[in-house]
Amino acid sequence: MTPVPFQKSSEHIAHFFGNVTHDVAVVLGSGLGGFTRHIGDKEILRTSDIPDYPRSTVAGHSGELVSAAVGKKRILVFSGRSHYYETASTLNASVTAIVSHALGIPRIVLTNAAGILNESFYPGDLMVIKDQINLTFRNVLSEIGSPVQSLHPVYSPELAKLAFAAAEDCSVNLKSGVYVGLTGPSYETPAEVRAFQKLGGDAVGMSTVHEALYARASGLEVLGISCLTNYSTGITSQPLSHEEVTEIGNRVDERFTRLITRFVDLL
Repeated sequence: MTPVPFQKSSEHIAHFFGNVTHDVAVVLGSGLGGFTRHIGDKEILRTSDIPDYPRSTVAGHSGELVSAAVGKKRILVFSGRSHYYETASTLNASVTAIVSHALGIPRIVLTNAAGILNESFYPGDLMVIKDQINLTFRNVLSEIGSPVQSLHPVYSPELAKLAFAAAEDCSVNLKSGVYVGLTGPSYETPAEVRAFQKLGGDAVGMSTVHEALYARASGLEVLGISCLTNYSTGITSQPLSHEEVTEIGNRVDERFTRLITRFVDLL
């Protein structure tokens, strides 16, 4: 029998939080970690204290799990994630979805910082992911021996509708688009950006696609939200940097918090 991925991690997390039931998991991308400052009634578990749990080495990923009340709901927040390029493991890159499934959480919100491919979008925009293009040329489902299956749609149309309703309620301008997932850690070249645009991509990043596939295959409802932090290479002459990514994330912190809080209220 294939061992259950991160079973010890999941059992430790469940025990630490008293086996509480969570309504939704939220994964915070680069620069979006400030969300946890705005929620109360919370318990915090450092990922460094979780057995067998992969560590993130990327700035802006604090390495915490936060169980908190938002209105009448309970959420589990992953403040940071492990990227494929850090360990070359799609399982490590999917640990947030794997743990969420193991804990019986029915839905997951995957957020990320992403570069802009669609030139009608602007830095600081928030984009609901309506579909993805996995250009990592890896699939986490093959690593767990999953049979061939259809996962369409990967991202839940019902959760997307709730996200847009939440955005309208709290006066947040929300875009919609296709996310292109790469392995990283290098940023894309101008030629690659042109290719991704022709493929129909609206934003590009180095996370999310493996988590989304695992979550969807496991029966979770998936919502994806990208914080668009910069124009991709070649669209402008501005050089790319991770500092810019985290700075834009910090700038949208208040809008992002309003959006997620209202979204959770509507569940």
